[in-house]
Order: sequence, then structure tokens, then C-alpha cells
Amino acid sequence: MTLFLMLLLAHILGDFCFQPDSWVTDKRRYKHKSKRFYTHILVHTILLAILLGFNTNYWLGFTAIILSHYLIDLVKLHTEHDNHRLAYFLADQALHIAILALIAHLYEPFDITWQSIVSPGHILFLTALAIVIFVPAVLIKIVIAQWRPATKDKQGEALFQNEESLIKAGRFIGILERLFIFLFVITDHWEAIGFLLAAKSIFRFGDLRQSKDRKLTEYVLIGTLLSFGIAILVGLIYLRLAQKFD
Repeated sequence: MTLFLMLLLAHILGDFCFQPDSWVTDKRRYKHKSKRFYTHILVHTILLAILLGFNTNYWLGFTAIILSHYLIDLVKLHTEHDNHRLAYFLADQALHIAILALIAHLYEPFDITWQSIVSPGHILFLTALAIVIFVPAVLIKIVIAQWRPATKDKQGEALFQNEESLIKAGRFIGILERLFIFLFVITDHWEAIGFLLAAKSIFRFGDLRQSKDRKLTEYVLIGTLLSFGIAILVGLIYLRLAQKFD
């Protein structure tokens, strides 16, 4: 595991710390002709060599990592589209990390079994996360649908005119806040939930004050309290069930 962490550290430093935005822009523009692309690979090579202590015992794995990094980045540069940039980024990082894990495992085999991965405790945790992420969005939408306001803004346009964008943003914010609350509950940091609620209230206050609509305020408040309440409930149930697997 120590070797994998060193390889991962070299990768993170090379991809995120020592790669300025100007390099990324240059690579996307000139692709394999970009000088910054090869400078980026050189930086990875130097960082990897330093963290491995210039140990020649790792020369084969070292070569495989650098070559694979070059090829993965090259393919990404020639196939990436602006509309799917996030997907390409995630796939790119997943491939890099998978190769690092494979190389590390070949030198220092991980003491990990399938049984330990799918242990009841891990399955319970993943199930709780899945519930917190996916279930409340549907449940809350059904519960508060009857109170959805038809408020108009000053220009007379529907407040929810750009509904697609608002729904996507609202769902993402809801997922993040429930994940935070769930983690706060299972780590016994209840005071952080109060700070999160206060922070959200501050950001929402301006919008609600400008709308001057009591129904909208109540609508948002109901949705927020339901979201918080479900996350807290799932966290408490998880803690109770997790005790049985200790």
C-alpha cells in the first residue's frame, strides 16, 4: 500500500499541482504538437523518480507508468469534446489510478480479498449512501409537488421558466447537502449540521426576500427540512445497524 500511495502522490502532484491552466489550454489547442504536453510528461517522470528514490528495482513499472500516462493523455487530447469534458476527465483519472494500482500490486501485492470488499459493513454503508443520494430527490418532489408556487417575477416571467437548469442544480445541491449531513451524523459532528443549515439560509435569504412571496419561502423551507430530515434519519438508522457488524 505504501508504494501505491507514493505513485498516487506523484500522479496528483503532476496532474494538479504542477500543471497550470495555460499548459492545459496549450495541450487542447495543439494536442500532440504541444510542447507543454511533453513538459507535463517530463514533470511526471521527475516526480515519480524522486518519490521512488531513484530505485532501479522499479524501472519496469516506472517505464510502464510513464508510457501509459503518455498514451492515455494522447488519446484524451484527440477524442475529448467540450460537451463531455467531465466524463473524459473522470475516465482519464480512473485509468491512470487503475494502472498505478496494478503496478503497485505487482511489486507489493495488496492484502485485499473479495470477501473483505463485500463485507456486510461495507454493503450497509454503500446502501445508506445510495439511499441518501437517490431516494430523497424523488420522495421530496412527490411530497411538495402540491405546494409548488406559480410565482411571477418583476418581468412577469415564470420563476421556474428555466426549469431544466434549476432542477439539475437543485438536485446536485440537495445531494451534496445530504451527503454532508449523513457524514456529520455518522461521525458525531451534529454541530456542523447547524452551520450547514445556517449557511444555506444565508445564501437563500436574498432570493426569497427579492421574491416577496410567502408561498415560495414556505415551499423552499419544506424541501430543505425534508432533505435534512431524511439525511439525519438515514444516518441514525445506519449507526444503529452498523453496531451489529462491529
